[in-house]
Order: sequence, then C-alpha cells, then structure tokens
Amino acid sequence: MSDLVNLQVNGVAYPVQIATDRNLSGVLRDELGLTGTKEGCDDCECGACMVLLDGQPVNSCSYLAVQAQGREITTVEGLADGDELHPLQRNILATGGVQCGFCTPGMLMSAEALLERNPDPTDEEIRIGLSGNLCRCTGYARILAAVKATAVELNGSGA
Repeated sequence: MSDLVNLQVNGVAYPVQIATDRNLSGVLRDELGLTGTKEGCDDCECGACMVLLDGQPVNSCSYLAVQAQGREITTVEGLADGDELHPLQRNILATGGVQCGFCTPGMLMSAEALLERNPDPTDEEIRIGLSGNLCRCTGYARILAAVKATAVELNGSGA
C-alpha cells in the first residue's frame, strides 16, 4: 500500500508517493536524492541516519516517512546556507574531526540540536548530546572541540 505524503525537508515541500512501511532515511536518500543522511545499521545503534524532526534528533532509519508528514525535517544538507558552510561544518573540518566521514552528518545533526537547546554546553553535556552517534575513527576529541568552538563562535561562550 502506498500514500501520497507531503514532506517538508530543509524548507522545501516534497510530495512523494511512497509505501507506508518505508523508513524516512530511505525516502530521503532514494526518493529525494538527499544522500547526506547515511544508512549505517538500520537498527538505531549508530546515529549515522540522524536528522532533526521539528528540531529534535531522530534516527531516520527507524522512523516511518509517513509519520513525518506535517513536521519540519532538517538534514545535513539543510545546515549550510547555500555555499556557506554552517559553523559546525566549518569547525569540524578545522579541528580535524572528520576522518572517514561516515558518522559526520549524524554527528552534525545531533550537535546542532544540542546547541539549539543549550548554547553553552560543558564537555559532559556535549558527550551526552552526541551519545547517540558512534564514530570508529576519531576518538571524539576533535568532534568535541568542534562543538565547543562552534558554541564560542555562535554565542561568544564556551564552558
């Protein structure tokens, strides 16, 4: 069975005819061509598929696309402002917080949600905010530094 679903992604409306059992990550990637959202485990374990749903981080691998109708979806592609990278994107590059890069989109989305609700997080709060995202390459120290640098840049703060 399929439904016509209207998805609001990165400020753009997308009417999509999809099967009602399709997960959001698959629809974003396959139907909308937004491949920044990664498919890692399909089991809510790695966080590579993290998107923001009404500003809250959600594992899109376990979220049905039909449930997202009427909600604002933000993917990693929605962080940048045209060709201008978001401060989180710039800082993760500047600190060397990217190695293989597979976890990076999910990390960025979780970090964005964290900074929106807590503009001046401590190291511990950053660790907790990113706890739903796994990275096998970086050891997290440089990702943590990128989030702290972004807090300072955006808010003139930093715990």
